[in-house]
Amino acid sequence: MVRLRSPVSYGETGFCGILRAMRIVVAAIAILALSAPRVVEMNAQAPVTDSWRQWGGPNRNFIVDASGLADKWADTGPPVIWSRPLGTGHSAVLVDEGRLFTMYRAGNGRAKQGPWDAEETVIAMDAATGKTLWEHKYPSGREDFSFGAGPHSTPLIAGERLFTIGTNKQLFAFEKRTGRILWSRDFIKDFNSHELLIRPVVKTGYGCSPIAYRDTIICSVGGPGQSVMAFRQSDGAVAWKSGDFLTSEAPPILIQMGGRDQLVVFGGGTVHGMDPSNGRVLWSHVHDPGNDLNCSTPIFGPDGILFLSSAYRAGSRAIKLTQEGPHTHADELWFTNRVRFMFLNAVRVGDHVYGTTGDFGPAFLTALNIKTGQAAWQHRGFGRASMVYADGKAIIMDEDGDLALARLAPEGVTILSEAKKVFDTVSWTVPTLVGKTLYARDREKIVALNLGAQ
Repeated sequence: MVRLRSPVSYGETGFCGILRAMRIVVAAIAILALSAPRVVEMNAQAPVTDSWRQWGGPNRNFIVDASGLADKWADTGPPVIWSRPLGTGHSAVLVDEGRLFTMYRAGNGRAKQGPWDAEETVIAMDAATGKTLWEHKYPSGREDFSFGAGPHSTPLIAGERLFTIGTNKQLFAFEKRTGRILWSRDFIKDFNSHELLIRPVVKTGYGCSPIAYRDTIICSVGGPGQSVMAFRQSDGAVAWKSGDFLTSEAPPILIQMGGRDQLVVFGGGTVHGMDPSNGRVLWSHVHDPGNDLNCSTPIFGPDGILFLSSAYRAGSRAIKLTQEGPHTHADELWFTNRVRFMFLNAVRVGDHVYGTTGDFGPAFLTALNIKTGQAAWQHRGFGRASMVYADGKAIIMDEDGDLALARLAPEGVTILSEAKKVFDTVSWTVPTLVGKTLYARDREKIVALNLGAQ
């Protein structure tokens, strides 16, 4: 308790006494303010710190540090915050500072022959309402879209810039708030890159999602000495170009070995470790599906195990990376052709990788031991699916438009809730989870769902 004495005492009178009394009162009020219990307004809007600025989320592995998600949904599924038409394409949704960013192409999302517009659109939306904030359209040729129209690549946010790469290898840098174009590059016209991947029968167009490193963005390009290129974020100048290997649609990832950054690039028939500062190839290992269709993101763990998976003849492979002085050794740990993650993502939780395996036949949700390559279990009931892992649960989006909430464990999967027919067309885009809101899309619309406990 703070005791206040009389404003005028001990013979203090006049103006000096009043000043002294005022100082005492102000000091007392300050002490009382510091010592009093503080009431926090629980409904106050906290600063927005959550974001999803790149393919795979904050850590590029589809695992999100979230809490407070529901353990069960109503029979009708999680509450819909908003829903709106969008368009065809497989680009995932980015979230940053209350805005959403993605890409689409106007056209028929239900038919293999379209029709589809000969242009693509980059769009920014209000995350709370889905309202369009800005759009940029540009010409884009139609490739073989019998398995779905492009764009396929997911944009990237770095600082105040948004980077996108279109079906025909057009790279744009936007001012993310206004949509103003800062600079652009055309890989085909500027660098004589191959228009499409070389070996696939179905050539769908560009799909590799870029990654940021320091003041550059890095992506596959293709061509002699330029399998991978790094561009300055500020002006699009070429920082470096490197590699003479076949390219693929798999997004690169960043890892650390011996305290140094490495860029892991999953090429058309090989996987490579590169120095992200200059492009120097540090190590290589074969992983060849026979058609350049390595599409899934590599997964790297703290035990130094790099996991790769593809459809067709490649299957799944684990490579043990070890550091000896300045050298990185890449030694095969195991290989199996019995588990093939075709093009949708998988997640690693503990010592197991979870995903849906299957080419054009039936698909199964499976758990694969990262140490041995042995399948722990297989579960029927899902088509090919993508997933996000958060709060000890997996949010699984089936290609048929069904959404599920599940617990994954080496012993099996427990389905907690299901929401049928969230979408009516094929859904090959991995959902985005920020806080308790899930943003998901198919080839016709985008929805925002509340996954929080009700």
